[in-house]
Amino acid sequence: MTAVAPTLLETPLTPSRIAFLRERGMGSSVFVAALTAAFGVILVDTTAFLGALLQSDPTIGDSKTLAYVVQILSVLLTAVAMYVAAIVTANTFSTIVAGRTRRIALLRLIGASAKAQRTEVAGQGLTVGVLGSALGLVAGVLLSWAGIAIGSAVFAHAPLGFSPLQPAVLIPAVGVALTMWLAAWAGSRRVLTVTPLQALAGSAERSAAEIGSISSRHLGAITMFVLGGALLAGGVVYGLTSPLGVVVAFFGGVFSFTGLAIGAALIMPPVLRMVGGLFGRSATARLAAENALRHPERSSRMAIGVVMGVTLVTMFAVAMESAKALLVRTSAEQLPPEYFAPFDVFGTVMMVLVAVSAVIAAVGLVNLLTIGVVQRRRELGLLRAIGLTNRQVRRMVLLEAAHVTIAATATGLVLGVAYGWIAAQSLLGSVPSMPDFQPAGLIAPVVPWVPVVAIVVATAVLTLVASVAPTRLATRVAPVEALAAD
Repeated sequence: MTAVAPTLLETPLTPSRIAFLRERGMGSSVFVAALTAAFGVILVDTTAFLGALLQSDPTIGDSKTLAYVVQILSVLLTAVAMYVAAIVTANTFSTIVAGRTRRIALLRLIGASAKAQRTEVAGQGLTVGVLGSALGLVAGVLLSWAGIAIGSAVFAHAPLGFSPLQPAVLIPAVGVALTMWLAAWAGSRRVLTVTPLQALAGSAERSAAEIGSISSRHLGAITMFVLGGALLAGGVVYGLTSPLGVVVAFFGGVFSFTGLAIGAALIMPPVLRMVGGLFGRSATARLAAENALRHPERSSRMAIGVVMGVTLVTMFAVAMESAKALLVRTSAEQLPPEYFAPFDVFGTVMMVLVAVSAVIAAVGLVNLLTIGVVQRRRELGLLRAIGLTNRQVRRMVLLEAAHVTIAATATGLVLGVAYGWIAAQSLLGSVPSMPDFQPAGLIAPVVPWVPVVAIVVATAVLTLVASVAPTRLATRVAPVEALAAD
């Protein structure tokens, strides 16, 4: 009997073996992969088209500086989108694996190895990545073709016969597929800790007490966060003498935020606890607050994607405004508003592009909230059996979504302001100022309130949208049926 499970897990994929795509969360994961791949393809085609456009412009000639700048921005934005998609996918697979705990334990009980099961989950991630990348590649090429057609009609010196089928469009598609595979592998690490005895229990997330006992991962997260903080500080100091300080600060941002993402189960619960006090002491509000804190991993996975999206948009907004303030400070005379018009247009375009990553993070929140409700059918059925009405259950789920989005937005705004100021300071802190041509030095961060208000409004809309599907699922099943579900 022990040979049965490994054989089942190690046979090649057949049509029945891709039935996992019908599970909750897989469709959204395919959408995340498709959106990321399409974004990368469009950036690649846009970069190539702008490069050809600049070369065909007689006023610019052979100057390739601007084309190189656009290429660098394209690579950075694609990398950011893939980074966000990787964390969203890893969190999704972590939640899915948590819901499969009993099934995994049963397979372990009949002889399946943890390695074989984790390989199966990683294979599912690769399937999701390949499918999403293929869809994104097609969509990206079609959208690029439409954009190139419009650009060719608008610009006077547009290159003739430019094709969106550039060889480089395969790079983001392949990169997204591999990213999904690695993210699924990382998200399935819990498979290694499932024991056959857990076949007797239900599928559940780890409790706060269990999370508190995990020290190695927390230590790694704290180490990365401290290292990133040191690099950020070093970037600001180095930026007072050289613009290359932004390179040091960039790596500091990557390390510090990765540490925050890995250790989210440590950082987010205190914020969630503070937010929980804003919703009063009613039964549904207290249940929503306790649900957010009882399983910190699940709540943190939901929050961290929104934190990333808010941080990115706020960071670019604050960086652009702080850079404008530095330019005003280093100028010997009052600069007219027209001087900053191209600057504002560039900043708006950049924030729109970065907003794609925020959309990916928002999809992750909706996905994880829906999966969480599906995995809590027994709990919700019990609450309804002891007297909670459909309206109270819907309000509880809405408050849970509000807890996560408000806590994530507050955290993201704080991080975005800090990262944005550090980016502007480390890049422009050494710019000579008039009239004595001394370095600009330090300047306080400038917060643009219009984007901040837009973020808050978007968060409110996201809360409502994210709770629509889960509330329907939570009230659709009869209490008796929910209590009988595993």
